[in-house]
Order: sequence, then structure tokens, then C-alpha cells
Amino acid sequence: MWKWLFAVVVIVPAVEIFGFNFVASRVGGGNTFLLTIVTSAIGMLMMRFEGRKVLEDSRARMNAGQIPGRSMVDGLCVFLGGILLVIPGFVTDIVGFTMVFPLTRPLYRFLILKWLERKMKNGKITIHRR
Repeated sequence: MWKWLFAVVVIVPAVEIFGFNFVASRVGGGNTFLLTIVTSAIGMLMMRFEGRKVLEDSRARMNAGQIPGRSMVDGLCVFLGGILLVIPGFVTDIVGFTMVFPLTRPLYRFLILKWLERKMKNGKITIHRR
């Protein structure tokens, strides 16, 4: 837990500052600011569009009597990607875009499912049925 908190509080901002300096030295400060705003706006639009598609897919699976497992993990990826797109920075935007983009999302889906499977085998996550 503490290593993740350390990464979020210290390492991610340090990497983002390095990214801002790198991009600003190449294209200038004003263009860097504008690029940050544009990538966040495009990311938010992508998140809304992909979120609707995931929601429709989940509804279609539930109406067909199926469990929307893959759609739920896709929704989690779109949500986390959207959060990363809102955070200003180029590295978080790249990771956020790849989480929201449908062609790269299966990689994250695989990683999340493997993480959940490992946690369930260790007994850290339990499922209670009614």
C-alpha cells in the first residue's frame, strides 16, 4: 500500500514535470500548455464515447441473460483512463488514451483480470453470494 502511495505522490509528478520540461523545450511553453488542454479535451470526448459503448454492451449482455464480465472490466478501464486524462501531464495522458482506446484496452483488461485472479487465489478478495 505504501509503495503505491509513494509512487502516486512522488514518482508520477516527477515524471510529469520531466515530461513538461521536455515538451516545453521542444515546442515552447505556450504550445505545451495548449497541447495539454487539447489532449485533455480529446481524452474526455473519447471517454464519453467509449463509456457509452461499454454501457450499451453491458446492457445488451444483461438483456440476453449473460453476465457482463468483460464489459465491466472495460468500463473500469475507461473510467481509470478518464481519470488519467483529466490529470494534467503527458505521461498520464498516454496511459489514459491507451486505456480508453479500444484496440489497446485488452492489454489492461488482461492485466486487471490476472490481478483479480491472483487476489482471489490468495484469499484477499472473496465473493459472497446471496
